[in-house]
Amino acid sequence: MSISLQQAQTVVRAALEHGTGHGYKPLTVAVLDPGGAVVALARQDGSGHLRPDVAVAKAWGLLGLGMTNRAVAARAAESPEFFQAVNALAGGRLLPVPGGVLVRDAGGALLGAVGISGDLSAHDEAAAIAGIAAAGLVAETGE
Repeated sequence: MSISLQQAQTVVRAALEHGTGHGYKPLTVAVLDPGGAVVALARQDGSGHLRPDVAVAKAWGLLGLGMTNRAVAARAAESPEFFQAVNALAGGRLLPVPGGVLVRDAGGALLGAVGISGDLSAHDEAAAIAGIAAAGLVAETGE
């Protein structure tokens, strides 16, 4: 099972609205399916040109490792050598910071992940959570 295009578009729209409504810097939102493929991606005017790569990496790493962003961050802190090696294997596409959020349905099935970049990591994560909730789905941050 995977997040649908309609759900992904809702996540993107609502996350961007959340960021704008809270005065965040311009955001980029990426929604990935469980296999790490991009389902939807949007970059607000003024969001830097590397932001799509950062947003995708925030989501992709969670899916690739099968853990929440907080678990990834803890693993990176506990064993930096392991994290560096895994990040090298992943082509540098793992970012152990908030802003990547797993997406589940009401029954707990993994549907994909959302990655947001552009403001403080905590703000990126808040926008992701708001977008996921607007789509009627469940955000899993590990908090």
